[in-house]
Amino acid sequence: MTSTPALKAQLWRENVDDADLLAELEQLMAKGNEDALADAFFQDLEFGTAGLRGIVGVGTNRMNVYTVGKATQGFADYLNKHANGTTPSVAIARDSRHMGDEFTRHCASIFAANGIRVHVYPRIEPTPALSFAVRHLHCEGGICMTASHNPAAYNGYKVYDEHGCQIATEVADEISACIASIDAFADVRTCDFDQAVEDGMILWIDDAVIEAYIDAVMDCSVASQDDKDVPLKVVYTPLNGTGLECSQIMFERAGLNDVVIVESQAQPDGDFPTCPYPNPETREALEEALTCAREVKPDVVLASDPDADRVGVAVPDGDDFALLTGNEIGILLLDYLCKARRAAGTMPDKPIAVSTIVSTAMIDAIGERAGVEVRRVLTGFKYIGGIVTDLQSRGEQDRFILGFEESYGYCSGAHVRDKDAINAELLVCQMAQYYKRQGMTLYEAMRSLYDDYGYYANRTIDVSFPGADGASAMADLMKRLRTQPPTELAGRAVVGTKDYTDPSTGLPAANVIEFHLDNGAQVTIRPSGTEPKVKAYLFAVEDTQERSVESLDELEAAARDLMR
Repeated sequence: MTSTPALKAQLWRENVDDADLLAELEQLMAKGNEDALADAFFQDLEFGTAGLRGIVGVGTNRMNVYTVGKATQGFADYLNKHANGTTPSVAIARDSRHMGDEFTRHCASIFAANGIRVHVYPRIEPTPALSFAVRHLHCEGGICMTASHNPAAYNGYKVYDEHGCQIATEVADEISACIASIDAFADVRTCDFDQAVEDGMILWIDDAVIEAYIDAVMDCSVASQDDKDVPLKVVYTPLNGTGLECSQIMFERAGLNDVVIVESQAQPDGDFPTCPYPNPETREALEEALTCAREVKPDVVLASDPDADRVGVAVPDGDDFALLTGNEIGILLLDYLCKARRAAGTMPDKPIAVSTIVSTAMIDAIGERAGVEVRRVLTGFKYIGGIVTDLQSRGEQDRFILGFEESYGYCSGAHVRDKDAINAELLVCQMAQYYKRQGMTLYEAMRSLYDDYGYYANRTIDVSFPGADGASAMADLMKRLRTQPPTELAGRAVVGTKDYTDPSTGLPAANVIEFHLDNGAQVTIRPSGTEPKVKAYLFAVEDTQERSVESLDELEAAARDLMR
């Protein structure tokens, strides 16, 4: 068994037939590159509920045609095992990242060679359009080639179930077991892509599916005609990703005709030249849009991430623009949806909003006042999608009014089982029109809600654990927090600890731990599922904004010390 990076690299040298990968491999195997070689080969790229994600390059710990091919063969084996004598099918989409087209064609050829029919988007499309296509085309699964908001060096492989939802842990474990039994060089079956198209095993997804997806997004509209008539100026950037096409169609159909597109970030570009870290959570990602906004003075600035499942929002604040946090967008949306739907008479009986255990507690207060049941799930929109699927199985999907994560993911309809930036953009614009008609910006609307409910402040920080030793260091940290939990944080007593590996939480076991302080503050710590880092989610509620920020500063210092 090849267990060391050097032996694995030698095996790859003997089997790889891709000239570019071979050249990279030779460079890694040269003297003096031992650390880089070890990082590329010390483990197999981990397959989990988020599929695969990693740096594009040569090695078992990298995204390349061999690691992607091995995963696809495992997924194909899983689908055929559960096919019950039928011909299963999958849908595939990709974003603007490097190797996305090559990975898509390679995966499609593998599925076709395994007797699985493949529906492929012919150009880049948003992740929610893939989730929609899985259900619309009655597929048994789906794949989206995307690394979401990661830097340009990354690509990824998101796997979806028959509901258009990212796979659950049990499914991921079974697929992972299938993958583990496969030799990347000897066991992957493939065929000629063009021949498979001619044979009808690979089908191009036509524009009618995108049109149906946009129809479904527009069905989520809640604006009154008076609000729709309010003129709104928007600055929008797709951050060189997939959002432009669908967003422009949505803007036009919503009557939003004064939209300025950020030219430098309009066209797909896997290098993300003006935005090395295309994450709409960060101000740096919105700088090009904010520069444009200072010139054209919009009512709202929108930025979708490369696969257009998440959206960041900036709004006027005096002479400049303030970025709303993911929690603030979710708070505003829930409050707005409740008001708009009650005014229109479209609020369902026993409405449900769904969020995660690391999102703001302010939604509980809003939900209680509005008569909305707020359900909490583990981090990952697949759990929110699972609630929608469960409601639909009982014919109660209309009870679902909003799902959101603090990491800028939102969806207000049952048309997809994932976060949907196009859906969120529509609602944010309509919400901005609603408040503009009242003489308020979204920034002022958020301040008004804080004045009403209290200043719920939230912050997310992370500590990176890179390289071959990163995974074990993260594991050691989480073990220490469980075996030697702190008794105080930021000068406040820890009065409660909640460990989500404990079945008593009522949720699936998760590597998450919460510390509750005697002043109502909370620190939640979890390793990232897609990146080598541990995240800490900080929560405080105070009477004033200033005191809330001070509390977060104190919690951050304590959390960083805790995660050393």
